[in-house]
Amino acid sequence: VKSIRVNTPEINFNEERRKTGLIFSGLYNSRTGINELNQFSLADGITKDLEPNYGGIQKLHALDTNLVTFTEDKVFKVLADKDALFNADEGVNVTATNLVLGQAMTYQANYGISTHPESFAFGGGNIYFTDAKRGAVMQLTPANGQLFPISSNGMSNFFRDRIGTANKLIGAYDRTKRTYV
Repeated sequence: VKSIRVNTPEINFNEERRKTGLIFSGLYNSRTGINELNQFSLADGITKDLEPNYGGIQKLHALDTNLVTFTEDKVFKVLADKDALFNADEGVNVTATNLVLGQAMTYQANYGISTHPESFAFGGGNIYFTDAKRGAVMQLTPANGQLFPISSNGMSNFFRDRIGTANKLIGAYDRTKRTYV
């Protein structure tokens, strides 16, 4: 049985590259056979834009029901299926929302992943990456929200001189030695 299918064609459709924004489709569930990956309903609020001043999005990492988003000059935590309400005393309350992606909250340091997403590594409960623009190797501890330049521990000149001139910065986490390589 064929039914009526209502849609509104977009007259001026075109490919768009969203350097500072996210767009997501419908659900996919292999167990139930639901595949809505080709559905982009604008009525559902399917976009999330970040501040363009921080450069393009370079890396996304799903962590603890949130999305850690690395741009060239900043790292964000984007809440998933929830939103944040900020109090006058700088406190934050989490509330339910019908949005897939809620508030984008920045980590309180001026570091990003530059254009080297291959330097990303996750291990030991921490996230590691390099910031070539600032010549730093970074550690993000999601448990407490701390972003720290681990290269400043006696090796800041070494990394500053070498990272900025590298074409590719590949990072990995060594589980046996518990170190970022």
